[in-house]
Amino acid sequence: MPAWDISPSGVDSVTSLVELAMDDVAKDVKAYGTDVESAAASAGTISTADSTCAPVGPVGAALSLFVERTAGDVLFLGARAAKSVNGAIEATNHYLDGSLEQAANAQRQAEKAPDVKALLEAARKESTHK
Repeated sequence: MPAWDISPSGVDSVTSLVELAMDDVAKDVKAYGTDVESAAASAGTISTADSTCAPVGPVGAALSLFVERTAGDVLFLGARAAKSVNGAIEATNHYLDGSLEQAANAQRQAEKAPDVKALLEAARKESTHK
């Protein structure tokens, strides 16, 4: 079991700063999505005889592929930060309650990587319901 020397006010200060940074990242990711869509639309298209398909240009197709292939990385950043902040808060609360074993367990759980596949599936389901 690790030795504990926690400053609750220090944890609160750091987690508050991380939460503010996470909010900024979320705004940037949302703007990124809007900017990519705008860039794809502005880059020109290739018309096809098939009127059921929206016209897509090579730049738009490349941007779409890039977004698709990096979506997991983008989701991981937010999920990792959230898991770390929540784990720090949970471990600190257990520490304050005198439950060092539960604090250590909260720390171990926070160290585990988030399940990006599950996050991607949930995000895709949510986007199809809008």
